[in-house]
Amino acid sequence: MNFEYFVARRIAASKDYKSSISAPIIKIAITAIALGLAIMMVSVATGVGLQKKIREKVSAFNGDIVISNYDTNYSNDSQTPIFTDQDFYPEFNLTEGVDHIQAIALKGGVIRTETDFEGVVVKGVGSDFRWDFFEEYLKEGRLPDFSGNLNDEILLSKYHADRLGFTVGDRVNTFFLQEGKKQRARSRGFTIVGIYSSGFQQFDEQFLMADIRHVQRLNNWEEDFVGAFELFVSDFDNIQEVGNKVYEEIPSTLDSQTIRDKYYTIFEWLDLFDFNIFLIIGIMIVIAGINMSTALLVLILERTQMIGILKAIGTTDWSVRKIFLYNAGYIVSVGLFWGNLIGIGLLLIQKYGKVISLDPETYYVTEAPIHFDLGHILLLNVGTLLLCLIMLLGPSRFITKISPVKAIRFE
Repeated sequence: MNFEYFVARRIAASKDYKSSISAPIIKIAITAIALGLAIMMVSVATGVGLQKKIREKVSAFNGDIVISNYDTNYSNDSQTPIFTDQDFYPEFNLTEGVDHIQAIALKGGVIRTETDFEGVVVKGVGSDFRWDFFEEYLKEGRLPDFSGNLNDEILLSKYHADRLGFTVGDRVNTFFLQEGKKQRARSRGFTIVGIYSSGFQQFDEQFLMADIRHVQRLNNWEEDFVGAFELFVSDFDNIQEVGNKVYEEIPSTLDSQTIRDKYYTIFEWLDLFDFNIFLIIGIMIVIAGINMSTALLVLILERTQMIGILKAIGTTDWSVRKIFLYNAGYIVSVGLFWGNLIGIGLLLIQKYGKVISLDPETYYVTEAPIHFDLGHILLLNVGTLLLCLIMLLGPSRFITKISPVKAIRFE
């Protein structure tokens, strides 16, 4: 244990230190650090959690990258079919970063009851469809099984079920406009086996999940033709890079589009969260640093005689400064301890208690999501400690201005 650290510990443990004039200032500094760290943890966990949850919902309904024909305008009934005999299907190995591919087809229709009707988009999916996300959104019943023979099972949104009075097990009559010289309506009867609610009303009020073979038959397509391919990337942060590689590798007759491009406004809004998070972190660290600087200056003034004595016996300015920096580091550590206790407690309460709810029409989620990452928590702790100590280097220079003779006489 070096000299500076020993002296700093003695100062922190002394009785007069705890009852001195600086004690209230130190308590305020500890409180500022604790609350600042808790606020930073909550802002990071909720901000990243909201970004992640919304990305998952958009991906669940659209994939991360969509491959379609060039003459498709991404509408529900104008899809030009794609032959499934492609080099990238059923296993996409043209480029790294893609961990799943699935074939889909869309068809606009109308659900009709005796008293009402509702427009829907039937999303035809097959046995290769990724149901991972929908397991979380499932509210009643079960997920459809399209791995065997053609069946009439569907997954309906809670939005449509509530508006039309449907429950699990009910039959749904859906009508589709048949394109051709003589446009006529064709009907299909489906059975509801599950009801989902993603909280993303833009999608919940559109999609009905059914067997892709129904859409193929309604469009008079052969079984080896589909509307589009949806790709999922292994790391969403690299979606643009992977999307560019996919575009370069697929045949020139096909086009690809990432969901960041397709839903540009949503992801631009999500990107603003990064700025808000960094802004909150910056403000909290500045507040904590200012409070610690004030506390350090008060400590220096209280220990002026001690500084004079240490200088008189030959202690260097830097050694004396380190004594107070060690002491400040201890104070910051106490604040971080309480900040972690408060912050992690609040995060756990929200994660498992879901006490804070949000308006899904505005935020696309029903409660504030929490992304609990120990790496983020550790980084906030280390970053706060280091930045506070760096900010304290300036005030500690005041020690170099103190004259030993005057300091010893100071009262």
